[in-house]
Amino acid sequence: MTFLDSGPRMRRDEFRLLRDLVNKRSGMFFDDASFFVFERRLRERAKALGVTDFSSYYQHLRFHPRGAEEIDEAIDALVTNETYFFREEYQLRAFGEDILPRLHELAVRGHRKRLVIWSAGCSTGEEVYTLAILVLRSRLFDGWDVRIFGNDISKRVLGIARRGVYPRHSFRAMPALYDEYFEPEATPGGGRRVVDRVRSLCQFGHFNLLERERASILGRVDAIFCRNVLIYFDPASRRSVIEGFYERLQPGGYLMLGHSESLLNVSTAFELAHLAADMVYRRPVAPSLLPPPPPASTGRGGGDR
Repeated sequence: MTFLDSGPRMRRDEFRLLRDLVNKRSGMFFDDASFFVFERRLRERAKALGVTDFSSYYQHLRFHPRGAEEIDEAIDALVTNETYFFREEYQLRAFGEDILPRLHELAVRGHRKRLVIWSAGCSTGEEVYTLAILVLRSRLFDGWDVRIFGNDISKRVLGIARRGVYPRHSFRAMPALYDEYFEPEATPGGGRRVVDRVRSLCQFGHFNLLERERASILGRVDAIFCRNVLIYFDPASRRSVIEGFYERLQPGGYLMLGHSESLLNVSTAFELAHLAADMVYRRPVAPSLLPPPPPASTGRGGGDR
């Protein structure tokens, strides 16, 4: 099959081969309705490599010495990375008002002065910096060893995250009271840069959530945010990722998923933690080690906006 004016055309058998290869590498599953997305987005990758059809592109992914790198490029092209600062703010409010005090007391009881939070599938990094800001504002961990870690399968989005400079639309849900954590950046459209005291708490790494051994570099973590990521995974990969989260979490540590996601039919290892304004998952710990719940909030949701 040769190039047309708009590039190579994809056959259904080529789509299935490419889809299965992406799934094996990333755990993400694309159904038959994704055919035209595959054709359109991978066409540019095929053209960039100078291959004339998708069968040749598949052979490149399978057998070329740099095929694994190109699979990551293909995944990057296929995934839509949509995020912004203070996304799903009422969950973040629950994190700041309920979870951080509980994590502080749990660490003190364990004679630790270390806090590690993992943003799994962090995309361009806004969530990582948001969490760092909430930790700083809490003042509970001043003088502690604090690390907010973000990972993603895409090197492109991690490059943006490490730079820490964002356009105006990334701040569309951020209340003005957090403006102090950013400084103007001379970019078209009025961008802003994350200040150094926030950036110093944050680290980014390139790995796939299925690579559980790679995730072991984090050691034990106190909280994991993985919001609206697992919806793209097939059931077996989803279970594997959740098992990896359980391994990494401290007993009593928290797992935050997107509000359309649950662990139903995925895992029974976690327990539901009822907060004042939200429900999240928690790795169980002996009740005697858990701090008492904080006083009930006077209202639900709403955030600072």
